[in-house]
Amino acid sequence: MIRVAIIGASGYTGVESIEIILRHPEAELTYLTALESECGHAEDVFGQLKGRCDMQIEPLDFDKLRGAADAALCCLPHKVSMEFVPKLLDAGLKVIDFSADYRLKDPRVYEKFYNVKHIDTANLARAVFGLPELFRDKIKGADLIANPGCFPTGALLAIVPLLKEGLIETDSIIVNAVTGVSGAGRNPSSKFHFPNMNENLFAYGIGTHRHMPEMEQIASEIAGSEVQMLFQPHVGPFDRGILSTVYCQPKGKVDCKKLAELYDEFYCCEQFVQICDAAPAVKDVAGTNYCHIFVTCAKGRIISFSAIDNLVKGASGQAVQNMNIIFGLEESLGLS
Repeated sequence: MIRVAIIGASGYTGVESIEIILRHPEAELTYLTALESECGHAEDVFGQLKGRCDMQIEPLDFDKLRGAADAALCCLPHKVSMEFVPKLLDAGLKVIDFSADYRLKDPRVYEKFYNVKHIDTANLARAVFGLPELFRDKIKGADLIANPGCFPTGALLAIVPLLKEGLIETDSIIVNAVTGVSGAGRNPSSKFHFPNMNENLFAYGIGTHRHMPEMEQIASEIAGSEVQMLFQPHVGPFDRGILSTVYCQPKGKVDCKKLAELYDEFYCCEQFVQICDAAPAVKDVAGTNYCHIFVTCAKGRIISFSAIDNLVKGASGQAVQNMNIIFGLEESLGLS
């Protein structure tokens, strides 16, 4: 039985992680932590846990944590996580980190997009980018997993087969994506307050979103050469989910039927990636760890669509999938 600590359990990804571990047959919650102001009995912090999770969310005590858990799901914000991860590793835990602090291998890129100096560059080299469909072999037995961002998860899964086969130009990829409001976190700004968000849709992070260099880094690794991507996120008036539309310029003549066959073959053994016959919808994947993909062509372009739940496949579900791989368990445990 894997003993699991959730660091930062009071946020959306924290409670999503609690929900998943509660139904995991080979894992148990042993420690829940948060800022002192956000602590309390789990069922008082999250009403949906009433009668299901008789645990306290308490301030983090490393002496208590040491020996109490085998794995830590670190649900802390960007810039904060890197202060805690070295101590979690020193305590002997396998760490799956939800922040961006270990995703970007070049600390200069991190510092440019996050406006803070990276204070744990020593662990960047050991961190494995936790997209199981691409890096499963590296994830096995790793100590530190950089859980991918929600937008990169959807966008990368949508185009990896094209990059692997060298079928598209790598200097003109456009990713257009819409996310639900939960992507802003549990304590959003006034911009995401209900009266502003209801019946509304808007773009943000124009040309500057922090997930863009993450997408480019992994896409370049897959393609074997530099990839340039223009990423434009939007937020819509729904709770959860991300719909990504990725526009690519093909290098040669496009055959839609062969594209579909390529995707079917590439993902044939991936239980959480489903290739669809039409454009996917966020409601079809809500509350699941699945990614639905549809690829087609129009006006001489290849267009690939993907839909994921930003809190599950885009965060907590993928983290547990990574945890299962690390400990040699069936990937779907807790996620089916």
